[in-house]
Amino acid sequence: MAFWGFSFVWVKVVYYYYQPLTTVFLRVSSAAIILLLIKVIFKIRLKPDKSDIKYLILLAFIEPFTYFLGESFGMKYVSSTLASVIISTIPVFSPLAAYLIAKEKISVLNFIGIIISFAGILIMVIEPDLSFKESPIGIALMMLAVMAAIFYTILINKLASKYKPLTLLTWQYMIGSLLFMPLFLIFELDNFLMVKPDFRLISTLILLIIFASILAFFFFIQVVEKIGINKANVFTNFVPIITAITAFYVLPEEKATVKVIIGILVALMGIFISQLKYKKFKY
Repeated sequence: MAFWGFSFVWVKVVYYYYQPLTTVFLRVSSAAIILLLIKVIFKIRLKPDKSDIKYLILLAFIEPFTYFLGESFGMKYVSSTLASVIISTIPVFSPLAAYLIAKEKISVLNFIGIIISFAGILIMVIEPDLSFKESPIGIALMMLAVMAAIFYTILINKLASKYKPLTLLTWQYMIGSLLFMPLFLIFELDNFLMVKPDFRLISTLILLIIFASILAFFFFIQVVEKIGINKANVFTNFVPIITAITAFYVLPEEKATVKVIIGILVALMGIFISQLKYKKFKY
């Protein structure tokens, strides 16, 4: 969660140099190369069944392609703190998606959590005169990333029991690189060639690739295996807090105002409530 919390600030730092498509293409393609090297060094089998190739393509289209399109362009318009708060609502909306798609029951606490989380986000983005402090386009793009992550979770359940995390992640990044490459070459290659990388850019990209794109994923999988997905999701509450603290010290344009802090706390309360289990006690 710390690595994912830092990643929202790292992305903002990279945006001082590169555009969103360049940033995500470098992130995804570099992660694919590193994972392929791991595969070669440790002789790990990555070949999927032919019947599952269509699911792997769909998986990569959802995440990283759609997810990072939403997150990367969304973060161009909103603060890193707000972006992390919106992304942290993924476990709040997952039961709602399960209800709409699979007709699974949604609890009253989950419904209350959704409303409270939205209230926290509104506190952060709406000014006293009812104008938007943050870009509505940026918020919509971040919500696209949330929806992509939810559908990714649904699809990954179909494949996780059959393939190891390294196999799935490697195929995701390889296919994702191919999806992002034409967009990068058409729209942002010229900008990429004009930038002269310095130590700050290179080190931040390395942090994004190694810690946020690879290690965070594997650590999270280990946590899920130990304590389960529901308990693991509770820890997403720490992501916006880590992002807000880091942004305050790293990004001069982002200030932790009282209004922002209240919005974060309200949104986190909604996330926490949505994951509680209601029990009836007998007296």
